[in-house]
Amino acid sequence: MARGKSTGIWRAGALALAAAVLAGACSGGSDDGGGDGTKDSAGKESPSAQGGGKLGWKKCAAPTSRQYQLRTPPKKMPDGAEWQCGKLRVPLDHAKPDGEKIDLALVRVRAKEKTEKKHQGSLVFNFGGPGASGVALLPLAAPESYDKLREGYDLVSFDPRGVGESAGVVCQDGKRNDADYAVESTPDDAEEVRTVKDVQKRRVQGCEKRAGKLLPHLTTENTARDMDLLRAALGDKKLGYFGISYGTQLGGVYARLFPERVGRMVLDAPIDPTLGTREAALSQIKGFELALNNYLKDCVKSATCPLGTSAPEAGEKLAALLEKIDKKPLATRGKREVTEAMATTGIGAALYSKETWAPLSMALQEAKSGQGDTLLALSDAYSGRGQDGQYTNMLDASVAVNCADHSARTSYEDAEKEVAAFREASAVFGPSQAWALTSCEGWPVRGKSDTVDVRTDSDAPVVVVGNTGDPATPYKGARKMTDALGGGARLLTFKGEGHGSYDTGDACVQKNVNGYLLDGKAPKDGTVCP
Repeated sequence: MARGKSTGIWRAGALALAAAVLAGACSGGSDDGGGDGTKDSAGKESPSAQGGGKLGWKKCAAPTSRQYQLRTPPKKMPDGAEWQCGKLRVPLDHAKPDGEKIDLALVRVRAKEKTEKKHQGSLVFNFGGPGASGVALLPLAAPESYDKLREGYDLVSFDPRGVGESAGVVCQDGKRNDADYAVESTPDDAEEVRTVKDVQKRRVQGCEKRAGKLLPHLTTENTARDMDLLRAALGDKKLGYFGISYGTQLGGVYARLFPERVGRMVLDAPIDPTLGTREAALSQIKGFELALNNYLKDCVKSATCPLGTSAPEAGEKLAALLEKIDKKPLATRGKREVTEAMATTGIGAALYSKETWAPLSMALQEAKSGQGDTLLALSDAYSGRGQDGQYTNMLDASVAVNCADHSARTSYEDAEKEVAAFREASAVFGPSQAWALTSCEGWPVRGKSDTVDVRTDSDAPVVVVGNTGDPATPYKGARKMTDALGGGARLLTFKGEGHGSYDTGDACVQKNVNGYLLDGKAPKDGTVCP
């Protein structure tokens, strides 16, 4: 699960979508609503960071196909508070602030009116990817996971540049995506290698044709600069920030660029900023292999486990099942088949949370009898495909940002040489991710470095939260991120499973994070939960 692609599926969005797809939920829509809401969190008029304008807020419509797979308008918060959506104009090129502009899509819900906590202003969220739509995901996640934080903050998120409705990059249509995502991702012969090359070439050409002028500007640094303009437009002197997965990279880059404007910042499921593209991918594959083994050990405890009674046996049966699917794709109730590539994606998607282990077992039981409907639902949830056949632009945006950020390029010949090392790390996920290293091959924009510089002069007590069982951002990266930030950064460790920590509901993690964000009491470096 290569860098970017794997971290875009976040727990709340993935679970909500998988549940809805498996239940056969239908998408909906709503009319645009009005509403003033042009004041900042302190009750003052919010000037636009671009000179004289205002952040106009109105009732949110349903997410668009670029943002999310389901077209359901945001539900009210438990206290009845409604979500508001808006836009912020920012320069396409920050070196030319008076030049061409793009609009960033925003979402917020106001702080609770009655609370003993001091009002802190706004808390800005980024849910990772790169490519995840904050406008779609924050309203999904907030009622269950973040409502407590409204005792001190307006909760705010946005679609970063190139994502969703913020000049979102779309490289090709849904039918083409259906065909490409089904292609064998571990080519076994010269013909299959040519097919992989053709898919990559076609996608790059589509991105360049449809979004060529945007591509040089879709960097994490530019998004960090956008975020500082958002901070100013919200009327906050310092940025309150909650970054998850790739969002930790964005937060770290912001801290480097604007150390004096770092407020209370939480970085959950941190990336390892010291690793280059190859090393990050290999580390991530080891993380997924750990999560898979943890799932298998749990599965075989049940009499209904579809893979046997011991973890070694379960691993062997899973490998045999994937080999069988490679030769004969699984049938579904619709016209689509589930190939080995799609089955592997579905399995990986289910490892992002322990809560999706049960659906994974159900999917594998179906697969044993030749049916692939649940694996298809999990694969589609990861790939961003809705029931209408349209895709979000999460994966296109992920490639665009990663290729603009990073300098490394892997040829097809070099990728083939990496297969053995990646297979040793994970027989299930390794080979396909060795080939995924070529995702920037032929890309028209190249980054300046292959690692992420997050060194900051800020002495703010940034709280970095690492999960020991995290598949997508392995735990080792949490200490590396803490050390790389320097200053007042401190590490909070969660001994758990899944991608991320705070939204698991663990009382110890939430007590420490809430104590910091709401009361300014940061945990000591090295604190362990539970």
